[in-house]
Amino acid sequence: MDIRPLTDSYAVSPQIAPEDVAAIADAGYTTVICNRPDGEIPPEIRAAELRKAVEAAGLRFVLNPVIGGAITMENVEAQGAALRDSDGPVLAYCASGNRSSIVWALSQAGQRPTDELVAAPARYGYALEPFRGTIDQLAQG
Repeated sequence: MDIRPLTDSYAVSPQIAPEDVAAIADAGYTTVICNRPDGEIPPEIRAAELRKAVEAAGLRFVLNPVIGGAITMENVEAQGAALRDSDGPVLAYCASGNRSSIVWALSQAGQRPTDELVAAPARYGYALEPFRGTIDQLAQG
């Protein structure tokens, strides 16, 4: 497991497994967001299995599957709602953490400076520069 904090309250990670959940809870995360569609992964790490493990550890689980190259406004709104509804730090995961970074940045448009939304994920090799215009548009409403 490779947790990559983008802010004090939001981190991304490549795919997690049920055996990672204890460490996620120990690290202080209270919500786990699954941004990975089940069709991409084997049954033992699909959302239902992760939900069981996450909820058994007393954490909140949010399913918001994001299809690579096809992020929707529903994905963006669901990510933002999950962040607002969390009572503590959030960990979002997908295949590499990239989609979780993009959907986060789009959901935070207008709440944080665009430069920050692009730079924070870049520390981990996530290239959000192509989304700068979309972030700016969303920030303007």
